[in-house]
Amino acid sequence: MKIASWNINSLRKRQERLLDWLAKEEPDVVCLQETKCSDDQFPELALSAAGYRCIFHGQKSYNGVAILSRDELRERQAALCDESEDPQARVIAATINNLRVFSIYAPNGQAVGSPAFHYKLQWFVQLRDCVAEAQKSFPQVIVCGDFNVAPEDRDVHDPALWRGAIMCSEEERAAFRALEQIGLRDTLRLHHAEGGLFSWWD
Repeated sequence: MKIASWNINSLRKRQERLLDWLAKEEPDVVCLQETKCSDDQFPELALSAAGYRCIFHGQKSYNGVAILSRDELRERQAALCDESEDPQARVIAATINNLRVFSIYAPNGQAVGSPAFHYKLQWFVQLRDCVAEAQKSFPQVIVCGDFNVAPEDRDVHDPALWRGAIMCSEEERAAFRALEQIGLRDTLRLHHAEGGLFSWWD
């Protein structure tokens, strides 16, 4: 199964690029983040014509997540486990065959020590608990998305510049490691252990 994740940073602006990429790469599953469109604006018909079923949870101008799949998407969940509906449109999950798939867009955190930073850390605790709960029911769980964390120094171009800053703080890195401690693996580093390859830049 070929699975991809893409922070698309406005699906409406990049819809044609996405469709071209789908035709070229032919992934089985795609998780999208920062779709930045309300559910009634989501291009479901165009993606269906390209061979993909879709579930999505969005809001106008901000955030938004989606999962595209060639196979049936079952058991839609648009929230962390202790929420009825994610008000910030940061989480969506579905079952594809026997695989439980999450597409997540983690909070940015704004600045180390700020209220938004503490919200981010608590959000990661909720995410970890939610994934751990899913692991009880599903033999395979994958969490795709934009975690807004550089887990190690090799994940940033200039570690000295970013050390201790937002997305590189030890608290955020510990929150990311807590996900690995329940059995998740960072697939970028699983296949590319060397440095010099980045999944985010600014």
